[in-house]
Formats: sequence, C-alpha cells, structure tokens
Amino acid sequence: MAKRPAFADWLDDTNDVTRMFLAAGQIPGLINLAGGLPDPQLYPARALADLAHAALTETPQDALNYAPIEGYGALRDALATRYETDKLKLTRENVLITSGGIQGLELIGKVLLNEGGAIATQTPTYLGALDAWRPRRPTYRPMRPDANDFDPAVALRGCQFGYTVPNFSNPTGKLVPTNVRAALVEAAQSTGTWLVEDDPYGALYYDETPLPRMIELAGDGAPYDGPVIYLGSLSKELAPGLRIGWVIAAPEMIAKLTLAKQGSDMSTSGLSQVLTLRTFETGLDARVLPDILTLYAARRDALCAAMETHLTPWFDWEKPVGGMFVWAVARNPDFNTDDLLQAALRAKTCVSPSSVFDPLGEDRRAIRINFTLNSEPQLAEGIRRLAVACQEVDLR
Repeated sequence: MAKRPAFADWLDDTNDVTRMFLAAGQIPGLINLAGGLPDPQLYPARALADLAHAALTETPQDALNYAPIEGYGALRDALATRYETDKLKLTRENVLITSGGIQGLELIGKVLLNEGGAIATQTPTYLGALDAWRPRRPTYRPMRPDANDFDPAVALRGCQFGYTVPNFSNPTGKLVPTNVRAALVEAAQSTGTWLVEDDPYGALYYDETPLPRMIELAGDGAPYDGPVIYLGSLSKELAPGLRIGWVIAAPEMIAKLTLAKQGSDMSTSGLSQVLTLRTFETGLDARVLPDILTLYAARRDALCAAMETHLTPWFDWEKPVGGMFVWAVARNPDFNTDDLLQAALRAKTCVSPSSVFDPLGEDRRAIRINFTLNSEPQLAEGIRRLAVACQEVDLR
C-alpha cells in the first residue's frame, strides 16, 4: 500500500499536558477541578423546552431552515439594543452571530492572521484561543496589564491584534482595572491595532459593580466604527449547549468575519438563534442569573476556605470577585505544576497547570482551579487530595 500524505504540521504543536487533563474525565471517582464548566443543575431545561416548543410550532421555518450567515436580523437587532449605551451606538451591521464564542476567536484568526503573524496577548491567556489560532502558527507578544511598567502602545504596536479577557480572565480570574482598559483602547486607536475583548464571564460579578466594557470606552456617540472587537456568549450564564455566541465590531470587521464564516459552518443553528431571541424577549436569562451568582459565590468561598486549610504551605492566591477560577502561584519558584498534575491524577483530582496558558509554554509555577462545577463538599475533598499530591511533588 502506498504511503499516505502526512498530516498538517501544526498538529504537532500541541502539548502532552493538554491531552492529559482533557482525558482526566475518564478516571472513575476523579474530582475535576481543571475545567471551566458551569453546573448543569442550573440549566433552565424546562423553560427552554417550552421556548423550543413555541419556536418549532410558531416559527418552524426560522427555526429549521438555514439561517443567514451573519445571523437572524431580529437577534442581531436584540443584541445591538442589549449592548447600546449613550456612547456606544449599534445596529445589526455591528453584530455577527457565531456558533459559540470559540468560533468568533477562530474567525478572527482567519481574517487577521497570515502564518506567523504577531498577536499581543494578555498573559497567561485562554487555552481555547491559543488552540483556535494554532493552525496559523502565530508569534506571541505577552501583555501583563497588572505590571507596573505595562505600556499598552508598546505592546500593541506592530501586532495583527491584541487579545484580552478583562472580566475575570481565564485563567487568572483577575479584573483589568478601568484605567488600564481605557489605556488599551487609546493604544488601539493610536496604533491602528485591532483589540479583541473576549467576555464570557462578564455577567459573573459576585462582589463588585461591573466595570465598563472596552468597546463602550471606544465609543464616541456616533455609529460604532472603533478598533475593539467584542465577543460574548450565553455559555456561562444560560447553557453552553445552545452554542450561541456573538461578535460586536465595526461594520468593516463584521463583513470580513461573515465572509470567513461562510466557509466555516455556513450558518449558526436556526433553532438556537430563535431560542436565544425568545430568551431575551421573555427575560429568562435575567431570571436565572441571581441563582447562578448565589451558588457560584458560595462555591468560590468554599474553595478558598479549603485552600486556606490545605494549600497554604505551597501556594499564594487572591479570592476573585467574580468569574469561575482561582489562580494559585507556587511559593517555591522551582515547584513544577506539570509534575503536580500527574501526582494529582494519582490522587484522583485534577487541576490545570500554568504551562498550557502561557503562549510561550514557559510558566510551570501556577495552577488554575475551577469552583463552579463541583459541590462544596467535592471542592473540599478535591483540595484535600491536591494537598496530598503537593506533598508527593515536594518529596522528589
């Protein structure tokens, strides 16, 4: 038999750590603290079933036909209204519907990156974004907005775009302060660099008043045509299975992303789009959010209490005011959290090591711990097991 052609080279650029923790869910009895998953008990299944029944009986053509590539006009109008402020003037021409938030990232890579193009990225950064752009083999310029010497213009200049998760960053759970958001927007305007604002966690504020979005800071009261590309979704505040996300950006960018989407999935699910529109119209999303915030805030507190009891010999961390994650940094700079992952799996728990969130693959000193999926007793037990794993790594 003749030898088949080789697979694409970019497939060799991933790492064993990612494969390891993604496979961890198959271990019986394991407590998974590694993912970024909502709790399925919070999904409003009955209410969504009623909305789906209405969608299929009242508007079957909208629900079951191919949708327009850029999304249903009524849903785009609803999202424009949802995000519009006195400074930020939006129409449907500023909105693209995507199949989940991750597709927005993948499409941005398609329209802005040639192979080897440069991205300025908030570091550590979202693993899914790195995966979405991996086929383009970009180069990365790390941005650390919390550093005293951070200069946004220097960071963005010469890059194809900048990437940020300013609300409860994945993986660190940190907020980018308003003054730094404003400085990033000003730098994007002065350098001509596109600035991606990825916002999957923006509704998950537990303790503080929401900060202004960067896309609003980029508005000037005229129809929006600024450099900020905003990504949102319902995955963390309603249900990820709907696979509905959106991009809000300048009409020029929306047109290019639509062209790229044509060769990606042709159209996002019509049924999911109609469901999302009816969710907005009935206020379902607003009704379920208080229960989500109450449950997740209690779990965050339980996780931090367990960490205080079991992990203080090894790690330092800050309690986040929102989001889904706690970021813990080892006190010993030589403590290797790739090794900790392997020991944790033997102890029947799992966390995400910092190496997979570093675009340069160099940071092996921190871990990301999720608190939204598991109950308070499971969180406490998972952290107790993690302490056992820390002891094993220490003894090597």
